[in-house]
Amino acid sequence: MIKKVFLAVLLMQGVLMSKDVINIEVNGVNVPVIFEEDKSLPIVSMQLVFLSAGSIEDNGMDGLARFSAAMLNEGTAKIKAADFAKELENRAINFDVNAGRETIVFELSSLKEEFTFGANMTKSVLAKPNFSKEAYKKVNMQTLGEILSKESDFDYTASLRLRELMYEKTPLGSATLGTKESLKKISQTSIEKFVKNHLDLSNLIVVIGGDISADEVKTLVKNTLLPLPKGVKRELGFYNVADTKAYDVQIKKSEQAYIYFGAPFYMKLGDKDAHKAKVASFILGESGFGSRLMEEIRVKKGLAYSAYSRFGFDKTSSSFTGYLQTKTQTLNEARELVKKIIKEFTDKGATKEELEQAKRFLLGSEPLRVETLSQRLSRSFFEYYSGLGLGFSKEQLKKIEELNIEELNEFISNHQEINELIFSIVTNDSAA
Repeated sequence: MIKKVFLAVLLMQGVLMSKDVINIEVNGVNVPVIFEEDKSLPIVSMQLVFLSAGSIEDNGMDGLARFSAAMLNEGTAKIKAADFAKELENRAINFDVNAGRETIVFELSSLKEEFTFGANMTKSVLAKPNFSKEAYKKVNMQTLGEILSKESDFDYTASLRLRELMYEKTPLGSATLGTKESLKKISQTSIEKFVKNHLDLSNLIVVIGGDISADEVKTLVKNTLLPLPKGVKRELGFYNVADTKAYDVQIKKSEQAYIYFGAPFYMKLGDKDAHKAKVASFILGESGFGSRLMEEIRVKKGLAYSAYSRFGFDKTSSSFTGYLQTKTQTLNEARELVKKIIKEFTDKGATKEELEQAKRFLLGSEPLRVETLSQRLSRSFFEYYSGLGLGFSKEQLKKIEELNIEELNEFISNHQEINELIFSIVTNDSAA
């Protein structure tokens, strides 16, 4: 009864907080705009999401997309970084440009009364960014400092090496931050070329919401985007995890052993069994306390403070990954236990109690995932970008509610590939 009432509330939320996709014509291109009006607060937020524009487009020059995004935070050709930031700060406007694996995103938020000013400042960055020598030197120094600081971050070191092993010789195996060597190759010219080739209308999705009407959105968005060229639609490739077992150890002056692991996971976005993957991932290692990994590794054996794993799949990849830290002297025991737990999971499956626990959490915690405008817009963007259709998440919840243990365990048994583990470990000499 409770589950049915919960789902009814979700459906009511869909009516009260409706989301739309508006197509706005700019320079001959129909730009999709994901929009939700929410008058609960006098605030507006907007994201300009440029697709196929993140580090996957670095083309062998690791860190190029991230460096380029940092440059776009340095103001405009006429209004340099300090004055640009002051203009925004005086009006309590938040502005940031960041690069991910697949996208470059402009983020803007403010009180409604200041949003038009913020949008015009964004427009000025799109038209004429600050690519001065001073801005380049500043970002170069900041990036180098961050790269150097990562040398003592053993989680970063282990996770980066795992990605290199899993996606060897592909764009997904690169260091999104860059390296000391790749940083030397990134010039002002390469940044200007990257921005010119990747900020365009044909590869753009706009996400906007708050105290703003649809008519206001159409006018404001069109005006903001006018400086952008039409561009040509780019398609992302899909990269499989390397079909090989590996055990890589890096010796560092660490007090603990950092164990990162990954394996193939044969599933793509839109798969009819995606809801089963969500439940299986929760049970095996994504739920924290109560998950198989946490119970066996921390609670029963006391080998780690935490242990985590997840199934992840997006437009460019699909994988199983996880991590834990342990004492250097228990490195081998912990690694073998990880392998044993995963093997038992794929061979014997989950229990009815684990399935019911997963259902209670995934269904019961859903309202917390959509209580803010930012959360709802982020979910809508993911659904649209992934080609799943708005409302996919609600449909997935219904499937989870109806899932039985036989169906779940058949799914788990069919994914023996997660046993093909690749390990990336950072430890000290005494544990090697």
